[in-house]
This record gives sequence, C-alpha cells and structure tokens, in this order.
Amino acid sequence: MGNCLGFPAADPNRSKAPSTSGKASPYANGGTFSASSSSASQSRFSGAASEDTCVDGEILPTPNLKVFSFGDLKNATGSFRSGTVLGVGGFGTVYKGFVEEKTLAPTKFGSGMIVAIKKLNPESMQGFQEWQSEVNFLGRLCHPNLVKLLGYCWEDQELLLVYEFMQKGSLENHLFGRGSSIEPLSWDTRLKIAIDAARGLAFLHGSDVKVIYRDFKASNILLDGNYNAKISDFGIAKLGPSGADSHVTTRIMGTQGYAAPEYVATGHLYVKSDVYGFGVVLLELLTGLRTLDMKRPSGKQNLVDWARPLLPHKSKLNLLMDAHLEGQYSSKAASLATQLTLRCLESDPRKRPSMKEVLEVLERMVAIEGKSKALLKSSRYSKSRHRPDHHHHGNEQERGDGHGHGHRNGNQSTSRANNIEQENNPI
Repeated sequence: MGNCLGFPAADPNRSKAPSTSGKASPYANGGTFSASSSSASQSRFSGAASEDTCVDGEILPTPNLKVFSFGDLKNATGSFRSGTVLGVGGFGTVYKGFVEEKTLAPTKFGSGMIVAIKKLNPESMQGFQEWQSEVNFLGRLCHPNLVKLLGYCWEDQELLLVYEFMQKGSLENHLFGRGSSIEPLSWDTRLKIAIDAARGLAFLHGSDVKVIYRDFKASNILLDGNYNAKISDFGIAKLGPSGADSHVTTRIMGTQGYAAPEYVATGHLYVKSDVYGFGVVLLELLTGLRTLDMKRPSGKQNLVDWARPLLPHKSKLNLLMDAHLEGQYSSKAASLATQLTLRCLESDPRKRPSMKEVLEVLERMVAIEGKSKALLKSSRYSKSRHRPDHHHHGNEQERGDGHGHGHRNGNQSTSRANNIEQENNPI
C-alpha cells in the first residue's frame, strides 16, 4: 500500500492475518503504530469523536480509535446474525451492531448506538493491506465529510473495523436502486451531496500530507439521516506526490468506469486522478445513469463516451438531465454543472480543475438556484396581485397571459423564471 501518513506499510507478501504478539510496529518518524493486536493492547480511544472537533478537517497526530475484542463485536452484532447484514463487498460483510454512545463499549444487541461493523472475509484478496490502510488513514483523518472510523479488532485471524452508521446507505442505491422504498433524489439534494463529497476530497487534496483517494464512486459515498454525504472506504487510498513530483507510480487499482484514463494506461496516479472520478459521479447525478451498463443501447453503454459530445451544448440539456429532475433546476445552474463535468473529465489531468475550484463552482450553482427560486416566488406574487377579477374577465383567466399559457405547469413557470434570472443575474 505504500507509506500511509507516516505509518509502516504492510508486508505485501503476508499471506495471513498478523500474529497477536502485541508488539507495536515502529512509526516511520519515531512513534508507534497503534493497530496492535486486540488481545494484547490497550485502546487509545479517549471518548466518542465529536463533529465539533474537526469542522474544518484535521489530521490527528495519532489515531483515536477504540480497540475491540472479537467477543465484543460478536456480542454487538448478536453473533453476526444474518438479519444484521447491511452489505457485502470485496473486503467482506458489513453488519449492524450496537455500542454505548459515549464509551463505545459493546451493549446488548438492540440497545445503544447503532454502528456498522465490517468483518474481513478470510478468503478476501484485499485482506490485511486494505484493513491496515483504513486504520492508517481514517484513524487520523478527521472531517465532517469523511465517514468516521470508531475502532478496530485484530485478534488471531479476525480483522474487523467499526464505523459510524450511515442511515440512508449509499448514493449508488439512491440513484440506481429499485423498489418502492427508493425515491428519486431531488435536484437540491443531489447538489448538496455533490458539495459534501467535494468538500471531503478537497480536504484530502489540500492538507499538508496530500491523500489520493483512488476509488471515488457512488457506492463509496454514504448518506446519513439528513442526506449529509461522507466518503467511505479508504482501503486503496495512497499518499500523493511530494516535492517536485507530479505523480506517484503504483499498481493499477480502483473501479472500471471511474478510474482516470492516464492511471489506467500508465499506472501514474495524480491528485487530479480523483477529480476525474468526481466528474463521473457528477455525471451520474445529472443523468441518473450508471457509468457502465451493458443493458443500455449500443453507443450509450459507456456513460462518459456517450455524454461527452453533449456536455458542451446548452441545447442538449434535455437529452442529458435525469427526467426525474424536470422542472427542478434552472438552465443556468444545469449548464454550469455540465461545463464543470466536462472539465473534470478532461483526458489531460493538468487541464482538470482542483477540487477547491470544483467546490467553488458547485457553491455558485446553489446560489444561482436560490436566486432563481426567489425570482420565481416574486414573479408569482406579483401576478397574484395583478390578476384580473375572474367574475368580469373569465375569458382572460382561461387564456392566462394571452399567449397560450392558461394551463401552465410547474416546468413552464420554472422556465420563465430562468429567463428572468438570466437577464438580471449574468455570470
């Protein structure tokens, strides 16, 4: 995995979980590595992490993680009962568990604070290296838009991770899931999610120790009960280049459809390789379509290839935008979104914007939408005050404004408000 925030790299030739000798590995800079065996170490956890302690994000000097025993987590999940499974991935299975809110001590199943417990599949190809990467990165990275790692277990061959529970699940499920319980995300919610995720990536890229996330995709963006988005799964994250270096060279990992083309072609990983992945997710948010889907018609199976020729043209918005969003967005904000997406998807990483720039554009879009809705509200109020008395002007009421809009729907009203906005609020 390479050196992670000063932590020693795992032995790439390791074929099984580490022993439980309890000996701490040396810090590269003279400290000690906290992720020692659960059965032989004391927890460094000093209390439940607070959002207030890292509002702007920080890198902690040492991990603040609780060390759990395997028995603790077995009790917390009701012996890993099948009914508590939240999901299954390459690392293993994620279970719902329960702990005491302030101390994180395991509680009787069904009482206390809900947490997500990820248990390594012994046959996983990802294994110890990704488990250690999660501890190394998330144990020290603190930001409101990164999922909080609360603790871990390393006991014999058992490797587990304990995270805060994200009630709404993944963005992937909300965009592409099926079933009556899945409602399409609104335009405002999609913008909020994009901004939250952008803040998380901007923090990783803007810190003194730059971190390349390397696997940005819809399934790794998790949502809490208020649709606040947080980036999860740092299993293949890597430190960015240092000094005058522009990139690091590494084994190609990640997810097809989201990985940047220069990385796939050469193994050269840039900080802005993450920006490409963000562009893909932004395109999924706009279109409601997966980046790759072999069930779609020929020519549309690869979303980026299909959308790229359409993105520069404002007249093609109706072809790109998710039909579920009709009437919810202003054409100006949507055009900004497509332009931003196109910049993020540049084949040359040097031409892509930084995540700080991406965040600034997204926040401008929110401001534009706020003005558009205020203008729409003002326009409706003005019309209601000057509306003719229907007892004397029945025909005029039926005709509406006299231009064939007597039966205006919400989409047409929004369109007219957009025109007002474009005339009075040029970028």
